[in-house]
Amino acid sequence: MTFYFTGIRSFPKLWKSSPYLGLGPGHSSLSLFLKDCYGIRNQEKWFSLKTVSPQNTKAMNLLTAKARYVRKKDEGSSKQVSADSPHMFAAGAAKKRSQMNPPSKEHVLPPVKNIFQLPTKPLNSEEWDKLKEDFKEKANFENWIISQMVKCHSSVDVAKSGLAWVAAKNNGIVGYDLLVKYLYLCVFHKQTSEIIDVYEIMKARYKRLESGAYTLLIRGLIHTDRWREALLLLEDIKKVMIPSKKNYNDCIQGALFHQDVNVAWNLYQELLGHDIVPMLETLKAFFDFGKDMKGDQYSNKLQDILLYLRNNQLYPGESLAHSIKTWFESGQCLGCGKTVESIHLSSEEYEFLKEKIMRDVIDGGDQYKKTTPQELKRFQNFVKYHPPFDIVIDGLNVAKMFPKARESQVLLDVVSQLAKENLQVLVLGRKHMLKQNSRWRKDDMEKVQKQASFFFADNISEDDPFLLYATLHSGNHCKFITKDLMRDHKACLPDAKTQRLFFKWQQGHQLAIVSRHPGSKITFQHILIYDTVVQTTGDSWHIPYDDNLVERYSYEVPTKWLCLHRKT
Repeated sequence: MTFYFTGIRSFPKLWKSSPYLGLGPGHSSLSLFLKDCYGIRNQEKWFSLKTVSPQNTKAMNLLTAKARYVRKKDEGSSKQVSADSPHMFAAGAAKKRSQMNPPSKEHVLPPVKNIFQLPTKPLNSEEWDKLKEDFKEKANFENWIISQMVKCHSSVDVAKSGLAWVAAKNNGIVGYDLLVKYLYLCVFHKQTSEIIDVYEIMKARYKRLESGAYTLLIRGLIHTDRWREALLLLEDIKKVMIPSKKNYNDCIQGALFHQDVNVAWNLYQELLGHDIVPMLETLKAFFDFGKDMKGDQYSNKLQDILLYLRNNQLYPGESLAHSIKTWFESGQCLGCGKTVESIHLSSEEYEFLKEKIMRDVIDGGDQYKKTTPQELKRFQNFVKYHPPFDIVIDGLNVAKMFPKARESQVLLDVVSQLAKENLQVLVLGRKHMLKQNSRWRKDDMEKVQKQASFFFADNISEDDPFLLYATLHSGNHCKFITKDLMRDHKACLPDAKTQRLFFKWQQGHQLAIVSRHPGSKITFQHILIYDTVVQTTGDSWHIPYDDNLVERYSYEVPTKWLCLHRKT
């Protein structure tokens, strides 16, 4: 068996696009050259791809390519954030990390003016009666106030107290229009238990709904265990009209979220059969899902989507273009075209790791030295009655990342950016963060709490077990943000296999903040898409190795790769 060296590559540039300089036919069968690596490609090599600029993708990978350019304070020129910053798990990153937080000045947001102040907490019957009296000129106060709540995306709890007040005056009945508006708020805030309650009421009371209610119920159900009932609602719509592209998009995204590719693809084909042009979000969902899929069958489906764009002279937006690029570059070595192992755990590995962490770190670790079983139980109940989170933030850890900035402002900047992406965010904090002082302003924290769920633990509690529990409980899609590399928790795991799975999961789920510039977006570091281990496909080997000039700690991985494959 003869192997030749194709290249020695480096992973910090994997997410960038540039031409690949490979070996020409004039080279000998044993060659060796040094070159930075920028890509691991998908299963197919039937076209090449360049992008001019990075962009956002819907879920987690959107965070990694954002905000390349930020404006300098009081200057007219643009300052570029380096794409070559070492990854948090890259060899040598530990020594450079202390130099990666430039001084930042606080950015003060202008006050927001409100003409009418909506209730910010649930009201009782007497308080609702008084509020109605204050606005007695309104012909239909109940409908008007809930409409204002919808416009301002008020708390579900406040709106629910209003509906309870209406029901108490009407023999337990709440009208259709009020139910639909309340449903909108529940869907916006992803309050799945409330969505299901409204769904049950409507199902029992009405044989048919109008299209707006169907749309809200479908969108609300797709991320719950009862997502298939959204498909039944789609069938109800078909009895009277062709469903909208939004209805199809929600059902397709729900099917992909629950790993049912066949249902998603059949709905897509049905959509095209109605001569409806799909939303770009729909196509993006297929490509985002494809990053973790192996084999030609799914790859052929994605090629069909690309041909559909060509044949109909449709142009993807920046977000879809980046998803296509990420799919195309995920999983293959540029040197030999072979698929390498993904950083993502299989469903079996994930469930195995989740069980081990829950038992050995959450239940059997040393967290009770700094918290109590009662507080941990309170937190578990908190997570149980909230929808799955997309991002879990160690609030105190993140707030202290930029020492010269006000801590509450740093946390607000991070949460605000994530909230704009419509992500379900949980911030874990300490009770002292709610006390007004120079580092923690009350108005900042009030803004944070309007955009994210919050759990405040006792000041002496350990945050990490809470962070691990919430992230794992939310599912394999959930990412977390903290500077803590969790070496102590990894050490609590019982064997080398579990520790390796934990580190693999950590690399695929821990987001790092590269930079923060007041008035501009936070820059998040990309998450690796492949596993840094020695790999073979039978006729090729991919071997990560240490650079002689770089000191690597035990919790870091090499940045250089050796690619060898059999001569043909």
